[in-house]
Amino acid sequence: MVDRFEHGREVMAAGQTVTVYGAYGHTGRFVVAHLQERGFIPVLAGRDADKLKALADEYPGLDVRPASVDDPASLDHAVAGAAAVINCAGPFATTAAPVIEAALRAGIPYVDVAAEIEANADTFAHFADRARDADAVVVPAMAFYGGLGDLLATAAMGDWKSADEAHIAYGLNSWEPTQGTRAAGKVSAERRGGRRVRFTDGQLEYHSDDLPTLNWSFPEPMGARAVIGEFTMADVVTIPSHLSIPEVRTYMTTEAAGGVTGPDTPAPTAVDEHGRSAQTFLVDVVVRSGNSERRAVARGQDIYAVTAPLAVEAVDRILTGRTRTTGVASAGDLFDAADFLRALSPHITVELRR
Repeated sequence: MVDRFEHGREVMAAGQTVTVYGAYGHTGRFVVAHLQERGFIPVLAGRDADKLKALADEYPGLDVRPASVDDPASLDHAVAGAAAVINCAGPFATTAAPVIEAALRAGIPYVDVAAEIEANADTFAHFADRARDADAVVVPAMAFYGGLGDLLATAAMGDWKSADEAHIAYGLNSWEPTQGTRAAGKVSAERRGGRRVRFTDGQLEYHSDDLPTLNWSFPEPMGARAVIGEFTMADVVTIPSHLSIPEVRTYMTTEAAGGVTGPDTPAPTAVDEHGRSAQTFLVDVVVRSGNSERRAVARGQDIYAVTAPLAVEAVDRILTGRTRTTGVASAGDLFDAADFLRALSPHITVELRR
């Protein structure tokens, strides 16, 4: 059976104020623009007052609130009166905990777009009990990496209660990293002492093995492509946080892996009126249980731009009560995954194959 998710979505929480921390960053700008498109009122917040002012010149009338992660009072001011906060400021190893603390003090939902594996794991480890006790909602990795893969895997699982393996293959035609991506990668590498990470036997494992180059058969028209095996992304935190799958493996096309790790790869360049780059993606998720296999496929353009509708849709659903739990929760745990994916059209086209 193939279900095509190409429906529109309802705008239900329009008019509410949402603080965007790191609003002037590459992804933050997409989030600010998409909030306005959805009828929200963004508050522009972040660490650099000059960059905030420059962004505010593009958005006359929006509130500007500089805030430092080392100054809780400034963070409290940044989220005061807001219905929610979206944290787009990496490295999240530095920003996530202070902004979550501010959200908890304000009694508002927190959503971030962190792709850093350790930062996301820290959020679950350090805030699970407090957020649950406060009946608060904290959503890490509500982005292309971590959030989308989790939604796809959860939707593919359907009525399965467990699976043996989940495989997430990223078919990116290229990857031009932002300054934020490079900074986050540097922090993660330092935290790991140069080691790599994978999720196996139900836990994160650090290793120094060479990464294999494999062939992955993507759906047409992409077809068979060379991929780097165990090119581990935030899905190894989000998926196991609520799905009983002991083996979660991620793969990256070789051209994209070479781009993001290359020291001279340029930053993304806008090619359309939305500010998106020419990068295209196909995310192929396969879950296996015994001899049975289920698959979910997502297609779209620009991994940074598509993070905005993911994060904003999450905020909309939280503020309108379309959630299934409280505390620290990944996208697939918190939301109806299939319905959420339907709401992402036209930004992402998704197919379920069972």
